[in-house]
Amino acid sequence: MNTIITKFGGSSLADAKQFKKVKHIIDLNKSRKYVIPSAPGKRNSKDSKITDLLYLCHAHVDAGISLDDVFSHIQKRYTGIVKDLELDFDIEYHLNTVKKNIENGASKDYTASRGEYLNALILSNYLGYEFVDAKDVIIFNNSGTLDCKKTLDLLKQKLSLTNGAVIPGFYGADEKGDIVTFSRGGSDVTGALVAAGLNADLYENWTDVSGFLMTDPRIINNPKPISTITYTELRELSYMGASVLHEDAIFPVRELGIPINIKNTNKPEDKGTFIVEDSFNDDTQIITGIAGKKDFTVISISKALMNSELGFCRKLLSVLENNNVSFENMPSGIDTVCLVISDSQLKNKKERILNEIKSTCNPDSIVVHPNMALVATVGKGMAKQKGVAAKIFHALSEADVNIRMIDQGSSEINILIGIENDNFEKAIAAIYHAFN
Repeated sequence: MNTIITKFGGSSLADAKQFKKVKHIIDLNKSRKYVIPSAPGKRNSKDSKITDLLYLCHAHVDAGISLDDVFSHIQKRYTGIVKDLELDFDIEYHLNTVKKNIENGASKDYTASRGEYLNALILSNYLGYEFVDAKDVIIFNNSGTLDCKKTLDLLKQKLSLTNGAVIPGFYGADEKGDIVTFSRGGSDVTGALVAAGLNADLYENWTDVSGFLMTDPRIINNPKPISTITYTELRELSYMGASVLHEDAIFPVRELGIPINIKNTNKPEDKGTFIVEDSFNDDTQIITGIAGKKDFTVISISKALMNSELGFCRKLLSVLENNNVSFENMPSGIDTVCLVISDSQLKNKKERILNEIKSTCNPDSIVVHPNMALVATVGKGMAKQKGVAAKIFHALSEADVNIRMIDQGSSEINILIGIENDNFEKAIAAIYHAFN
């Protein structure tokens, strides 16, 4: 391989010991020429992420409170890393500049981005790579939307002239030069953009887990790892909450067919999970993964001859739109339609929405089913295998789980079931053990 883009998460760069692991990984393969670091993460369960501390600094300044105490923790963290790595690098100068700017009213985005900025300065010095500030190559327009074409052009122009570079993740700048951040976890996106800009052979995303697991290890003890997953399968599982990777990171590399490898910084010998193009086929793999979410409400609407009433669903969805509520799923029959809505979306809007549905759509009945969960069984192999749905339903029946809703997309890679919250863990375990 000629060019490998490596992104390291916060746990991979939490202290000097982790920095040394990162350098070892980089040194193992000369193709790892471009590195995207996150801000230092937690060293232990009682520790704080640097980004959280920076947000707290900004909140202190907004409230007119001194940030000295909070910033001292940030300062000790970075100076400790530099000292333990025995670097001849004046990190104090950069820390003092950052602190002064925050105290003088720097934006929330600028403040939050300094974790990645400072870590990238240290890492570039440690690796002997060039530091390339993300604000010069990741460009947002003035409405806060990423200018993908301009960004990819700048990345290609700048990085093709370097033999090795460290680019901080999570942020860029708008056309005026003001710092703009992605959402949390956005360093994944930075890495994907760098990979796309250079048309890299591989995008490695290093974290503290050895790739994706077939299901939640909090429910199943030591579930099987997923060795290979397609972009579409990942999208389906990520949507249901099973995500190691920021889902927006998929799109910059997907168009170019660049594979992503999720790797473990603490166990670099593990293969990890490869995310590949949808054309990939593995005839031995029927189910790729099982994921789900709790706390949904299902609103079931019935009306005679609903299918022949023009605009019924449009009017129904306009009620949600007017209340700024989105839905997760919308299974339907000839005279029925169900809205599956997250409880976090409904909040105090449920009664108002029900009343508006009654007045707008004039249904025969509305039945509300609270405390619902969704479980998705995902796999490309399901489309070619007979009896997969029967196997799932039999397993749930044997586990005494009552199915309240069933939906399967036209692509046949996802079977979605609705169950009671109380049966969530039991349902996932039953489906997992049916196929393993």
